[in-house]
Amino acid sequence: MSQNNASRLYPTRIDIPVDARSKITALLNQTLAATLDLKTQVKQAHWNVKGTDFYQLHELFDEIAGELEEYIDLIAERVTALGGYALGTARLAVANSILPEYPLDIDAGIDHVTALADRFAPYAEHLRKAIDTTDDLGDADTADLYTEVSRNIDKRLWFLEAHLQGSAPHVGDGATVTTTKQKAAVK
Repeated sequence: MSQNNASRLYPTRIDIPVDARSKITALLNQTLAATLDLKTQVKQAHWNVKGTDFYQLHELFDEIAGELEEYIDLIAERVTALGGYALGTARLAVANSILPEYPLDIDAGIDHVTALADRFAPYAEHLRKAIDTTDDLGDADTADLYTEVSRNIDKRLWFLEAHLQGSAPHVGDGATVTTTKQKAAVK
């Protein structure tokens, strides 16, 4: 992300110092990129899922994508409310997302669920860190926005992982979750 655009600020009467607003809008733009990327990856799963659980997963993925679309708008509007410039094109999302590329060689429902869980987990971690960062920068409103999104992303990760229970080791027993990438390396 171009540092000029990521930190570009317009005049505003919001009482958060310019330096803090610059850091917050850069973080929000990173989140915007990841959220846009995650939404398109969820839609990829929605369009391409196959198998006995097709209908329920097709519907679940579409519902999740709709929620992510709402978060995209909330995040971009918060950037601009702080006097920043929202960087929300598809090209910028690809260039600045924290998420790995979605595997294009899968079609089974369980593989899509695994791939999405593998993306929701780092996204959720990013959100939790952003709560602390924005709170430390004196922006309780942005921290609250991140908290709202984080709460629902954790819930959606739980929904995805519930589909995987019984097909993967129990993480609490010292086992590790096998990711889609690791499974592909074994094949």
